[in-house]
Amino acid sequence: MAFGIKREELVQWKKDVENGKIAFLTHYWVDERFPTMKTVTKVGCCDVEKLVAWGKKHGLKREWIDFHEKYPHFDLIGSFQKDILKAEGMLEQLHRFKIIKSCSFHLNGR
Repeated sequence: MAFGIKREELVQWKKDVENGKIAFLTHYWVDERFPTMKTVTKVGCCDVEKLVAWGKKHGLKREWIDFHEKYPHFDLIGSFQKDILKAEGMLEQLHRFKIIKSCSFHLNGR
């Protein structure tokens, strides 16, 4: 379950993904598989090869891509989320969602 974002933010993320941009969407989140994780960042792009190349730059594997509907994306949580948001200059998201040091997990890299 996602919360803490405006509908307009989700609509813009989807539009950016559909247009082949590397798009970021961070939101509060509850998932019983990861009870200590409070946020997730979805990094998506409809150009899968572009997304794979971007992910490789950050140590992410192709098999971790979630091919959900028409919005392929990586789900980032824990230290991967924090480190990648920092590296990409997404400081506003780090502050807005109070992202703190936590364990490294990938939702699709179980």
